[in-house]
Amino acid sequence: MSDADSASPPVLSIDGPRATIRLNRPHHLNRLLADDLAALLEQFAQIDADRAVRVLVLTGTGRAFSGGFDLEEISARASCETESDSSAAVFGAVVDRLEELRVPTICRLNGGVYGGATDLALACDFRIGANSAEMFMPAARLGLHYYPSGIKRYVTRLGVDNAKRLFLTAQRIDAREMLRIGYLTQMVPMDRLDPEVDALATTLAGHAPDAVAGMKRAINEFARQTFDEQAADARSRASMRSDEIKEGIAAFKEKRAPKF
Repeated sequence: MSDADSASPPVLSIDGPRATIRLNRPHHLNRLLADDLAALLEQFAQIDADRAVRVLVLTGTGRAFSGGFDLEEISARASCETESDSSAAVFGAVVDRLEELRVPTICRLNGGVYGGATDLALACDFRIGANSAEMFMPAARLGLHYYPSGIKRYVTRLGVDNAKRLFLTAQRIDAREMLRIGYLTQMVPMDRLDPEVDALATTLAGHAPDAVAGMKRAINEFARQTFDEQAADARSRASMRSDEIKEGIAAFKEKRAPKF
């Protein structure tokens, strides 16, 4: 079967508490089409609605994670009359939705990550990358003013200086530099990528899901300077009366793994 024959919208699989979404257009470096964005939104909704899912791993097929949003799609949408139909608006909404997912998310960076896909990965809570990975944000070279929420994510996650360097110079950087600036959570040899992703996914899936979801939400709100202190305080108070904390304390006393 050829790469073209095997290409498809993103593939969602669920195995116990772990969901995996795999971008699946390897012949074109997993560049994302409009249909792929629609599929991702549906898959995110499915994951959020399934309380048995405790963690999401996002990855790509082949030698790259993703080449970002397809340039032909961007060109076709460039003359849209309404802002809501622009490629930036559509892509940005998908990335924002990923960031807002209830469950913790891991981006398994199996290779290069380019353009809008750099923001897709950045919206995940953790990014574990192979030491062969690289990244490239070509917006300035393409004449594209990036969408605001993506710029905000770069600034709040990587800092002002790194955001300026990546956006304004359009320089390509390797995995070691991605780790140094904080883009990667962890860098590993390719043969260690799956074991490290699996270990982190297992750890995250084993923790109290409501507590994890609430704290993830608070951390992201702090980063965006949209922190809802009243809502966070209500979640904190509720956790003190929850079944989760009862099980967590009981497991700690009994020196066993908790069962949430």
